[in-house]
Amino acid sequence: METVTRMRLVGGNLALDFVNTRVGPPGAAPDDDVLTGYPELIAWGRYAGDLTDAEATALRHHARDDAAGAETTFLRALHTRDYLDAIFQGLAAGRSPDPTALARLRDDEADAIAHAQLDPDSGFAWTWRDDHSPARPLRPVVHAAITLLTTATTQRIKRCEGCSFVFHDESKNRSRRWCSMEDCGTAEKMRRYVAARRSRLMRERSSDATPRRPSAGLP
Repeated sequence: METVTRMRLVGGNLALDFVNTRVGPPGAAPDDDVLTGYPELIAWGRYAGDLTDAEATALRHHARDDAAGAETTFLRALHTRDYLDAIFQGLAAGRSPDPTALARLRDDEADAIAHAQLDPDSGFAWTWRDDHSPARPLRPVVHAAITLLTTATTQRIKRCEGCSFVFHDESKNRSRRWCSMEDCGTAEKMRRYVAARRSRLMRERSSDATPRRPSAGLP
């Protein structure tokens, strides 16, 4: 759990937080990645509220009995994150999603719903509490992505100006710019303060170094 909690949950949507488990330039080696194996996938699901303690414990037991299934699911999770990253980073940049990525999301959503149940106690929301298969942590993520795409204004899907995190801007005037003020927002404010202070000092030094002309009428 300590490994996965170093990534803040700032996306405002389970799928966006899943994309944010990795940071770094697209198509290159990540600067940081908290999903390093199936145990970390379970831990992240618990951290993000995707899994209960009981579900996480059961999945860990199943993974010990089916190591091959757990590894296959982990690789599937990485592929899922790749195409979700392409979809949402693209939308944040004003680009239309790749049709191939959308087709994969559609197929994964069909699989997710096939393993879900409608819970009347939760307003007939989809639930996966009876799903004990290795892919259980992924299915709510995929469904969250579909829900966001079909109900949200895509212009509210943004990328932090300080890092690669994506988030759903829920501010009234759509003015959110940072993943969080505690991280990138504060760092950017400090950077601007230091730059402004340096610029002011340079102007003051330049002014002090400029020779002054003698006043008129003085010898």
